[in-house]
Amino acid sequence: MIIAGAIGINYGLNGDNLPAPPAVVDLYDRCHIPSVRLFEPRPEVLQALRGKPLQVILGTRNEDIQSLATTLDAANSWVAANIVPYRCDVNFTYITVGNEAIPGAMSQYIAQAIANMYTALADAAITCIKVSTVVPGSSLSISYPPSAGAFNHEAAAAMSSIAPILLNHGASLMLNVYPYFAYASDTNSMSLDYALLRPGAPVVGDQNLVYDNIFDAMVDAFYAALEKIGEPGLTVVISESGWPTAGNEPITSPENARTYNRNLLNHVQEGRGTPRRPGQPLDVYFFAMFNEDLKQGGIEQHWGFFYPNMQPVYPFWQCS
Repeated sequence: MIIAGAIGINYGLNGDNLPAPPAVVDLYDRCHIPSVRLFEPRPEVLQALRGKPLQVILGTRNEDIQSLATTLDAANSWVAANIVPYRCDVNFTYITVGNEAIPGAMSQYIAQAIANMYTALADAAITCIKVSTVVPGSSLSISYPPSAGAFNHEAAAAMSSIAPILLNHGASLMLNVYPYFAYASDTNSMSLDYALLRPGAPVVGDQNLVYDNIFDAMVDAFYAALEKIGEPGLTVVISESGWPTAGNEPITSPENARTYNRNLLNHVQEGRGTPRRPGQPLDVYFFAMFNEDLKQGGIEQHWGFFYPNMQPVYPFWQCS
């Protein structure tokens, strides 16, 4: 039986002209987008989510990781402030401890912070929320070919502590996977069709596996890296993926963004997994809901499906 993966969209707030949270939550609903990922607690956003069916991933700020690891009181306070008041009418699915903090100065604290967060949830009699962390492609020292995937030294040390906790609680590791960056840095040796998941793209062999898109290759490099640290059973969720519409033309364009995101959506809904994990559905959170004008200039301001006035940057979601 084919099981489709779940989909959602990251809701960033790095803009000075974004719509009010109730209007944004209504837009998710009207466009039939079932899940939202938030990078940090914002009371006005959590308030707008009350009573809504949206599944919610809620992140901690990276600057809070060390305190969450150092004292259980900090984790208890975080849960008391950001989860308990909304527990009855916001559908939290995950708390993510940090975003792309591995590798980095905070990586050594993440495992204990996750453990403390689980303890704080249990103390609050909350058992339905899982805890994880979000890792970037830079946590791998080797990513090609996928079978050679391996974490760098710092990331391997952190992941060796984190993975058993995630497995023990049935949680997945969150990955940010961006074929755009892989293609933009190496246009001479990679076809655009391969980066955009276009059917009929040239195939690339790796041992006994065959890849027809870079997204699968990048995900499988993480699976290979997890196998190398002795954690082959850990599943992954794609916490970010997308394609910018401007800032590096002609690679960036509304048409390329639409093509990439449409093909990725189809891939998720087909439920075929990746060559290394065939048939294992992937949950994917697209990046991002809006173009955000307070981000760094260039491509960073152009990842949104919608302009701040809530008009689509290109046709994609079927909104009522």
